Amino acid sequence: MTTQEAVAEPVTVPKAVAGVPGRRRARWTPWLYLAPALVVLGALLVYPIYQLGLISLLKYTQAQVSGGEPTAFEGFGNYTALFADDQFRQVLIATLVFAAACVLSTLAVGCALAVLLTRVRALPRLALMLAALGAWATPAVTGSTVWLFLFDPDFGPANRVLGIGDHSWTYGRYSAFALVLLEVVWCSFPFVMVTVYAGIRAVPSEVLEAAALDGASQWRIWRSVLAPLLRPILVVVTIQSVIWDFKVFTQIYVMTNGGGIAGQNLVLNVYAYQKAFASSQYGLGSAIGVVMLVILLAVTLVYLRLLRRQGEEL
Repeated sequence: MTTQEAVAEPVTVPKAVAGVPGRRRARWTPWLYLAPALVVLGALLVYPIYQLGLISLLKYTQAQVSGGEPTAFEGFGNYTALFADDQFRQVLIATLVFAAACVLSTLAVGCALAVLLTRVRALPRLALMLAALGAWATPAVTGSTVWLFLFDPDFGPANRVLGIGDHSWTYGRYSAFALVLLEVVWCSFPFVMVTVYAGIRAVPSEVLEAAALDGASQWRIWRSVLAPLLRPILVVVTIQSVIWDFKVFTQIYVMTNGGGIAGQNLVLNVYAYQKAFASSQYGLGSAIGVVMLVILLAVTLVYLRLLRRQGEEL
């Protein structure tokens, strides 16, 4: 064999040597980049969740906190008492219905305004975007206080414009929920609007022009063209809205003065606060927190599963 033939002859590397270490390295590389964030999240989330679950299994009231009585293990006694409570079931149903109404209203307003942004000129579009982002950036306490003033029976301008005199919106159960819903939608729709608007701008204009030339109405274009193309984005904003609206606390607490008359406007977050801090039943309040965590975890798992199915489109 000559020197040229030896140089030209390729060197064969066993597949087991060349492939396996590379695959292992590629498989662990993303986890190495995520490791710092996972450590921080573990410190901030895992330990509080562990403490929440532990307290929910104990008899833990003010007597145990002050050291007057020893802490006793209750097992699932707090959960049994919780699900046997008629008020808890009513609050759970009210929370689910209220969160669903908030999510549907937020999606409707956000999607409608996202389509409107594509139809107006630059200056009105900029004004609408700035107004929406201002609402989004407003703290929940401030926004709730402003909405209370707008619908105040004595000094609010809303009653004067509607011509309903000194009607108190926070006195009735459904009117109070409606008022809180308006505030929640007001501070939540900008996220949906901006996200959906970005998705619409990514749709090729030829597709929309072809649908318009075929005589499709705006509603038909949205239902048959835009909605299917924006399905991954709509999944994201829907699940995010569900998580946010299910955990509403500030708006209900501020606008209904802690849950309304006789607790008629309680939601799970406010109910847990009352049980844990107002009644000093920390074990029962923690059990409510665990129930909320399980519900939101189920929603999050569905969210991740849908994202994985739509992974190529995202």
